[in-house]
Amino acid sequence: MSTHAARKIVDSPGFDLPRPGAGATLERFAALTRFCSDDIATGRLVEAHADADAILGELVGGMVRPGEFWGVWAAQPPGTRVDARPAEAGWALDGVKEWCSGAGSCTHALVTAETDDGNRLFAVDLRQRGVSVDLYAWHSIGMRATDTGTVTFDLVPATAVGEVGAYLRRPGFWHGGMGVAACWFGGARRVARPLYRAVAGTDDPLLRMHAGAVDAQLATGWAAIESAARRIDASPADPSQRQAFGLRWTIEQVATAVADRVGRALGPGPLVADPDHAQAVADLTVYIRQSHADADLAVLGSLLDDRIPGPAELTTDDS
Repeated sequence: MSTHAARKIVDSPGFDLPRPGAGATLERFAALTRFCSDDIATGRLVEAHADADAILGELVGGMVRPGEFWGVWAAQPPGTRVDARPAEAGWALDGVKEWCSGAGSCTHALVTAETDDGNRLFAVDLRQRGVSVDLYAWHSIGMRATDTGTVTFDLVPATAVGEVGAYLRRPGFWHGGMGVAACWFGGARRVARPLYRAVAGTDDPLLRMHAGAVDAQLATGWAAIESAARRIDASPADPSQRQAFGLRWTIEQVATAVADRVGRALGPGPLVADPDHAQAVADLTVYIRQSHADADLAVLGSLLDDRIPGPAELTTDDS
């Protein structure tokens, strides 16, 4: 149902998320949060479609068109690869791409592939001959509704989007990563819903304690997202790497803590008796693993200078 729900959202007349850095980034992040608050898998698919639109706009001044449903397939797991070869009409993709969300339902995708000059991004119409999809490798119930699978390309015509390396060099790469964090935050809100219902009107001090902790964690996460959105709009050309890694780690911690608190507060009941909550917990658990965890923290540490978070004038030279 998530692919159907996501297509219904992106096909609706009023769907037009602001692109990041255009002055309404918080509105974009808030919409992504709401989509995942309603259903995590649906929100994840909508985010990818919106990200494709932003990428096309940033790199080639294009956009997704009505009736299209886009994915962004840029994962590079070891053991498989897609090669892009020059062809009469431009390029042809050949090879295997794993971890493709919306593989069985997207009409188009942005796909990273290797060329003789390096990695490059390509737009491909998935309705062409030569595209085959395998959805049977996904065994987890978490995010199963995202229709994620392995896609094989057999000399499928494609169009280059930007120059070699442009996909990773653009400031919007980091803006998109922060949009994913907004989705994780929406997933945490979805998981917290049974606890908010349970605490209403209760006089159980332990339940109130857990609910208070969750509320504070969610407030902290949303404040971080608001701050990130303001900074993106203030400096849209800033690569924002340090900010992106920091925000993603912060929201990952919020999501993990919320799921843990809800489970400790309510016990196994909702997990075994409420199918929507059980699905939300499974979805969130898988989704936040899109983070590279401690490896991302190591990258964040490599980006640090003498500026300590807080007042702008504070540096390590201050006594």
